[in-house]
Amino acid sequence: MAQVLEFKLPDLGEGLTEAEIVRWLVSVGDVVAIDQPVVEVETAKAMVEVPCPYGGVVTARFGEEGSELPVGAPLLTVAVGASEPADSPPTTASARVAAPAPASTPAPAAAATSASHETSGNVLVGYGTGAPAARRRRVRRAPLSASAAPAPAREPVNGAAGAVPVVSPLVRRLAREHGLDLRELTGSGRDGLILRCDVEQAISRGATQAPSTVPAPAPAPSPAPGMSPAPVGASASARPGVTRVPLRGVRGAVADKLTRSRHDIPDATCWVDADATELMAARTAMNAAGGAKISLLALMARICTAALARYPELNSTVDMAAREIVRLPEVHLGFAAQTDRGLVVPVVRDAHARSAESLSAEFARLTEAGRAGTLTPGELTGGTFTLNNYGVFGVDGSTPIINHPEAAMLGIGRIVPKPWVHEGELAVRQVVQLSLTFDHRVCDGGTAGGFLRYVADCVEQPAVLLRTL
Repeated sequence: MAQVLEFKLPDLGEGLTEAEIVRWLVSVGDVVAIDQPVVEVETAKAMVEVPCPYGGVVTARFGEEGSELPVGAPLLTVAVGASEPADSPPTTASARVAAPAPASTPAPAAAATSASHETSGNVLVGYGTGAPAARRRRVRRAPLSASAAPAPAREPVNGAAGAVPVVSPLVRRLAREHGLDLRELTGSGRDGLILRCDVEQAISRGATQAPSTVPAPAPAPSPAPGMSPAPVGASASARPGVTRVPLRGVRGAVADKLTRSRHDIPDATCWVDADATELMAARTAMNAAGGAKISLLALMARICTAALARYPELNSTVDMAAREIVRLPEVHLGFAAQTDRGLVVPVVRDAHARSAESLSAEFARLTEAGRAGTLTPGELTGGTFTLNNYGVFGVDGSTPIINHPEAAMLGIGRIVPKPWVHEGELAVRQVVQLSLTFDHRVCDGGTAGGFLRYVADCVEQPAVLLRTL
């Protein structure tokens, strides 16, 4: 007798509440193995292949490619115990050890327990369930067994009859910010689930419905001769040629983070020009000696970690709830990388303990993963300080926005030949502008200036770094 089980979108970690379906890897009627990836989704952090903890026949899929689902919403249903093709390998004996649940177990729990011989029970946050690779097998098309029962009706989303059917905290927050009562909305999702689009439509309706007591607006002045007036009541977005781009995925995550940074952090910026001629010569000499190539970003990272050892105030975060500055012992160095999917900030763990060669290799690995869209949430979070090399875009200076909840970011402009006074004489030197944006709560200008001046000194005279080795 087949048991139909529902697999829901799991928690993908790092506070993510929703994901967009990019590509289905299985179809209705396919036979899936335990822990086999069934769908590829895009979160605000990365692309993820989601594995299913059940083995059986896919009976239904929920959500089209390109649609967004909140965490906890159903992804698909699997008929566990349905007949499979004769050439399918048998389930391993190690997967058939659980005994049926006692009769007093509630129905949903009993169903999951009785079918535990067909599930790993190991859906983890993020990427996989940890089951042995031997349990995976190729997807095979198979007709549904006559014994496969239809998917059971879902309980209310939060488990309480009559409660508001909302899963996503984002939806609740959006409704709260606009003064909407979710109990008055009818959800368009499965079983009445209230989705973000339902709340946005309600907000839009409320904005277009003017109260009857509002007086009529004063007549608009007549346009000047030869000018065509704009349509009455036409908004900017209603004009021909206007395009609306949804803030979703990576772009939406960047927008949220930058907005929070500007809202929460009282930042200030200082900058200095530095003669990078000696640093460029040192890099050329290092690469000419053979071995792995050292990148300029790796040398700047090495300088930053040495500067943070002298000025630990900038390797910190602020806990306003406790009214404390939290200084961090490790330097997890983030670096801004532009990809086809938008701006991402991968993090090099324990950068303070790495050599220039190790930093170069890690920068290259994370950059390639960012371009391929395979960075994990763990590789995109947890930074304590960020480098931003905007010089690759051909610009000299900028005022970086701090990567919340960090306390500072160092920006590096392009290195170009400029007139410079060197040893008392005018010469053409390789000059770079360095910008430091810092959280004014963690330190004052003297500390920030000292940090930036030390970085500039190391750029101008790389031998200064020898004092910290």
